[in-house]
Amino acid sequence: MEISNIIPHIEALVFASDKPLTAMELTELANNAFGFMEDKLTLDQIQSAIEGIVEKYSSEFYPFEIRQSGGGWQFLTKKEYHKTVAQLNGEKFLKRLSTAALETLAIIAYKQPITKSEIEAIRGVSCDYSIQKLLEKELIIITGRNEEMVGKPLIYTTSKLFMDYFGINSSDDLPKLKEVFPENLVEPTLINHTEAIEPEPEILDETPLIVREDGELVEDNNEQENQDQAPE
Repeated sequence: MEISNIIPHIEALVFASDKPLTAMELTELANNAFGFMEDKLTLDQIQSAIEGIVEKYSSEFYPFEIRQSGGGWQFLTKKEYHKTVAQLNGEKFLKRLSTAALETLAIIAYKQPITKSEIEAIRGVSCDYSIQKLLEKELIIITGRNEEMVGKPLIYTTSKLFMDYFGINSSDDLPKLKEVFPENLVEPTLINHTEAIEPEPEILDETPLIVREDGELVEDNNEQENQDQAPE
């Protein structure tokens, strides 16, 4: 089948799906739709069709595009229309999260997989309430227990919904901390270098030391002269 004939079906699947679809899933769905065909569609054909769709909606004519986000392909409005769409429900989701919940979510996103005690060690306060709220909103999930830690605590990671909302496919797509906080943002304080000034050498008394015959030191040269002139 020609790629041009496959494209509308892929568009329809991505548009109608309530979750991101991977290329493999699209291949399977398309083959199910064309069950009458003897030659099955290949993954390469579906990927070529996706590339054609991406190019099609990259045009300024469309306010939306097809992007790989949340682990699969989906239609998303372009960033230029964020404020327009946000009037509907785009801003409500995160506004319900407290600062504490957002901080906890950020720690989990960058440190996952992570336990509650490890999160609390970073934040310095209890995170029970924040974690509960994030679980309720399905932004994080429990992926198991840490068998090596005492008590085998639960392990938390971000969810597919988290990736979908923030438009990423994995935690590797998160901005690096050095990108958020450039290294040159806080530069070390330079200390003015001044050469050490060597002290002037101490001027020693050039008066020669005089020792009497009995071994006693004479500090004053005049004293020795007086003694030398004294009558016997």
